[in-house]
Amino acid sequence: MTREELLSKANSLPLAPGVYLMKNADHEVIYVGKAKRLKNRVSQYFQGGGSHTFKTHVMVGQVDTFDTIVVRSEFEALVLENALIKQYMPRYNILLKDGKGYPFVRLSREPYPKFTMVSRKEKDDGRYFGPFGGRYETRSALDAIAAALKLPTCSRKFPRDIGKERPCLNHHMGRCDGFCRGTPDQAEYNRRIEQAVLLLTGKLSEVTSALEEEMTKAAEDLQFERAAELRDRLRAIETLGKRQRVVAAGCADTDVWGLYHEARCCYAVLHYEQGQLIYREAEVFKAPAGEEPEEMLAAVLLQYYGGRTVLPREILLPFEIEDIEVFAQMLTEAAGHKVHVRCPQRGEKAELLDMALRNAREEAERVTTREERVDRTAQLFAKMVGLPQSPQRLEAYDISNTGSSDIVASMTVFHGAQPAKSQYRRFHIKELDGHPDDYRSMQEVLRRRLKRYQDGDEKFSPLPDAFLIDGGVTHAQAAREVIRGEFGLAIPIFGMVKDGRHRTRALVTPEGKEIGIQQNQAVFAMVGRIQEETHRFAITFHRQSHAKSLRRSALEGIPGVGEARQKALLKAFGTVKAIREASVEALSAAVPQKAAQAVYDHFHKEETQNG
Repeated sequence: MTREELLSKANSLPLAPGVYLMKNADHEVIYVGKAKRLKNRVSQYFQGGGSHTFKTHVMVGQVDTFDTIVVRSEFEALVLENALIKQYMPRYNILLKDGKGYPFVRLSREPYPKFTMVSRKEKDDGRYFGPFGGRYETRSALDAIAAALKLPTCSRKFPRDIGKERPCLNHHMGRCDGFCRGTPDQAEYNRRIEQAVLLLTGKLSEVTSALEEEMTKAAEDLQFERAAELRDRLRAIETLGKRQRVVAAGCADTDVWGLYHEARCCYAVLHYEQGQLIYREAEVFKAPAGEEPEEMLAAVLLQYYGGRTVLPREILLPFEIEDIEVFAQMLTEAAGHKVHVRCPQRGEKAELLDMALRNAREEAERVTTREERVDRTAQLFAKMVGLPQSPQRLEAYDISNTGSSDIVASMTVFHGAQPAKSQYRRFHIKELDGHPDDYRSMQEVLRRRLKRYQDGDEKFSPLPDAFLIDGGVTHAQAAREVIRGEFGLAIPIFGMVKDGRHRTRALVTPEGKEIGIQQNQAVFAMVGRIQEETHRFAITFHRQSHAKSLRRSALEGIPGVGEARQKALLKAFGTVKAIREASVEALSAAVPQKAAQAVYDHFHKEETQNG
């Protein structure tokens, strides 16, 4: 469908809540969203991209058609949106990994039952406990319980594997009683499993009381080895109770959220139980370029909590999200108790949010590569200056001169935010008549660059996604006269404006619109590097050119030594000093004998006159 047809279809939608599914030409669902009023929300996508984010602009460009589902309330739209995102996994929605959240412990029903950790309850014959805290903490608790009760943690299956192999290393280390030998027997194994069940359900005192009673009876019966074994097990369980905390309640007290969004995005959730931090959960995920933090957080929260019934009583967020009341209502109905969603701005809870953000930042930066940071910076640059996509090629220009001589210009090339030094170009200014003029110099350089492109010179191909000109609005306007006026190219032009300390402060368009870049440190640093590199390249070329001019001027006026012979001498000797100190015989190796004598006489006039 064309953009006009899509807009017409959107305008025919009802002013009712619902969910919309954007599809590409292959009928693949690429985005799922919800709306309070379908007509208003969906039509916005096709009314021009002036206010669209970078992600939305790219996504809309791939939409061929869309479907909608009308529901009765915003609440139903929120629930349905979450279900459809999990069903279709659309590329332009934020997608989290599966299996996150509060885990359960499953106990199988077999002669020798075993504990396993699972993400959700299933309708089978297993016994389920939980939900507990984080996956790492729950696994640690199971390992500690097994060690305290000396239960096997190996992959052997009983009674099938009893007596087939020698006991493993855990038995020799005293961590397992070696049930694979057949002793202790099945009855003892199941008795200890029931003790583990009591520990998992928080009934530590019942286990310790039973062990104390059994230990006392063994001592009275003069079974001292048995009594010592029970004593050691009792101490291990008491230690377990002191150091290992398993969240066995039906819900957590508070979840504190942090969200970091740079080259990689990451959320961190700090789970608190009765005022104590129980565990931290974090996930690095990919977000479409240009996604606003509020949209990102709303999408992550919906996927994280959607479909769960075990929920905290309070959720602290770093900032407001759209439809926060509807989101809280959805969680409250799912949990069966009131779930408060708050965004504290000060006090102790705000400090907890800061800690969650630090956790998210450190986790994201730990796994972010340099290339990803560069790509992300280029995407942010495109969004700030209004480019339709991340720039594949940027060209920056600077002029360098000392008075009216040796005026040069530099052209640097950046692929995104990365310099492409093999594509740098240098120019000698040729058209000025005796006085420096940065504006005319810039126009000459751009005119020559674009003419070379038109003539098919591969060294000046392709054209850039944007021109960056060292200087302010007047420099940008001078560039516009050539790029748009003479060549008719609609390529964005930005002047790189410096502050009083000669640092890049902002970008400016030829129309005088200033674009502040200091609010984003990554983009600010990127533009600053481009400007510094372009200036460095221009200054280096100017110094080389000026030094060469000085050398040539020292050879000017010598009879029979024109520009070609000057170059030959400089190529052979490298410096004017070496030419000055050379003999006639040495000079004649580079130029004819007569010219060599003239050069020698030029630098030895005083000696010749005195002689």
